[in-house]
Order: sequence, then structure tokens, then C-alpha cells
Amino acid sequence: MIVGGGPTGLSAAILLKKTNHLTPVVYDAYLEATAVRGSIGLQPNGLRILKDLGLYDELIARGSSGTNVVLHSIKSSVMGEFDFVSWSKKQTGCGQLEIRRADLLEVLCGAAQRAGIEVYYNKTLSKITEGDQQVMATDFLLGYDGLRSTVRTSYVDPNIEPEYSGITDIFSLVPISDRPTPGGLGRQTHTTFTTDGFFALMCCTAQRDVNYWFFSSEFLTCASGVEGDHTVCDFKPIIRNAANNIKGEWGDVLRSFVDKSKELKFYPIWTLPLGGKWYKGRCLLLGDAAHAMSPHAGEGVSMALEDVRYDEKRSPRTDETSPWRLWFNEIVLTAFLTLYRIFNLQSFGFGQKLSVYNIREESL
Repeated sequence: MIVGGGPTGLSAAILLKKTNHLTPVVYDAYLEATAVRGSIGLQPNGLRILKDLGLYDELIARGSSGTNVVLHSIKSSVMGEFDFVSWSKKQTGCGQLEIRRADLLEVLCGAAQRAGIEVYYNKTLSKITEGDQQVMATDFLLGYDGLRSTVRTSYVDPNIEPEYSGITDIFSLVPISDRPTPGGLGRQTHTTFTTDGFFALMCCTAQRDVNYWFFSSEFLTCASGVEGDHTVCDFKPIIRNAANNIKGEWGDVLRSFVDKSKELKFYPIWTLPLGGKWYKGRCLLLGDAAHAMSPHAGEGVSMALEDVRYDEKRSPRTDETSPWRLWFNEIVLTAFLTLYRIFNLQSFGFGQKLSVYNIREESL
């Protein structure tokens, strides 16, 4: 039995059916598979696992294959570019894919259905016991039910509490019918650091008909919130104010996307402290249920997908960055990106090596 019908829970079910000839049953608390919105960046290590499941072509047909990351200064000039794809693709056969979470889940649900895997929605776990008096009997229980895992809190490790990292992402999906794609955006990821946080803008569909932006910043008021994406209305003035610090045409582009966003979502980033338990008896925690952590290079889902393959075989910073510090950081980044381009560092896999290792080759 698998509790949690997100990307990793469904992937685990498909892989267990394909390679271990098991037919798990999946239960999820959401009303439907596409209930959670937003976009996901699949890195090479995670995309390779989905390729092993035979889903690569379907995903490529829906998502936007990433290319370079373009870094803009707050004065709108382009400071330089990172190539986070070419070397990784040579090593793994997979690049980076930005895809709507709903599209990813639709592909996985289709694969689960074709494999004869039953998925039940609007189902919550109430109790776990080891014995003969169970309402639903299972030989093994896999907890893929996220940060606020019911499997963990009700049975495996009830004493572990999530810790708010101090960082919250606010994001929105904007179709081109509401805000046409600006010239030059392409399939690149465009980013800017401000004194208040970090902006990013990118395409997230193969047809380039939907763009995705997010703003990552410190919001200590979220410390008492809950995990998940939530609709918010009062954050738009805060984001608009942060975007006002960015000058020129690039600043106008970001502000227009903020203004044209019909629905903002916020996602507080939580972590789990070290030292927790990840199994008890025949019950195993995986993904965020076991080791939730702040995203690194957008690898959250990809790292959780590695747990799928594994089945088969800091204190929050609260100080605002000063304008002088931001100015110094931009100078350093500009110099680095210039050297990065001159010495062709992307050909050595600079900044990409953490995304290309093969979980199947790691020692247990």
C-alpha cells in the first residue's frame, strides 16, 4: 500500500509494478490528481528515472526543455548566462524539464491506469496498527505523503515536527492569453536578485502558451502556517514593491506578470530536523515524508524520485540584503560569469555534477 498519490508515490507504484511485479494500491488525500497547481523543474537525475518508466517522450511533449539561466541585474542589464544543461545531458541522456505539476500528474496517472494500478482520492489515513484487526490489510506500507505525513505523525515518528526554513515561494502561472510572452524570453530561465528576494521567470509548456514566475523571499509570518500551496491576495503589493526595485525593460516585464496574475499561490518551505526515524516495522517513509529539505537547484521532486529507485533495490536567515551588498554581489557574479564564458566552464560540467549521478550505482 502506498499513501500519497503525488509524483513520487505514483512513480513508485509504476516502478514496483514494472520491475518487481507487485501491484500496489495508492491512496491520496486530495480530491483529484491535479488539485495542486504550480510548476516543477525536473533535473537530469529525476528525469532519468521517469525515462526508465517509459514516460520520457510524454513528458517532453508537455513540458519546456530548459536551456540557459540568464541573470539580470536590478538595473535590467544582462550580467551573464549559465549553461546548466549541455554537460548534464551528455552524461545522463536527459536535460532539464520545466513542467506544470498538473501535466506531470496527468502523465503519471495515465501510466498507472495502463498498468492496472488502483488510485483512490479523497482518502486520509486515520490509524496504523500491526496485528490482525486492521480495516485495510497490507504487507508493506510506503509513506509518500509529504512533509505533513500522516504515516510519520501517527506511527513511524510522531515526535518529529517540521521546521520552517524562513523562506517562502510565491508563484503564479500566467497563460499567454493574459500576458503574451515577451520577446527574447525563449525557453531560458530569467532571474534577478533584489534586496528583498529572488525573482525567476520561465516557460513551462512545450507549446509555450503558459509562463511561470516565482518570487522567493523571507516571510517569518509563515512560520505558523502549513505546508502546501495556498491562494493569497495580500502578497501582490509586497511583490509589486520588490519588483519596483528592478529598473528598465526587464523590470517592466516582471511587474506586468505580477499584475496579470489572476491567482497567487504561496508555498512556505519547511524542513525536517536530522535524527528522525524513517521506518518502523513494515512501514517505510520516503520523499518529503522522510527527509524534507529546502530545494537545491529545484531538485526537490528529483531527489524524492531517487527514493523511488531506492525502493527497488540551518537556522533561518532573517536579515535583508543591503543595497551595497547586492551591488557587490552583482559585480562578483558579473566577473564570474565573464570568466565562465571565456574559459568555457560549462564544458566541464560546472554546477551540474550533483544532477547527473546515477542512484542505481550508489552503494547502500
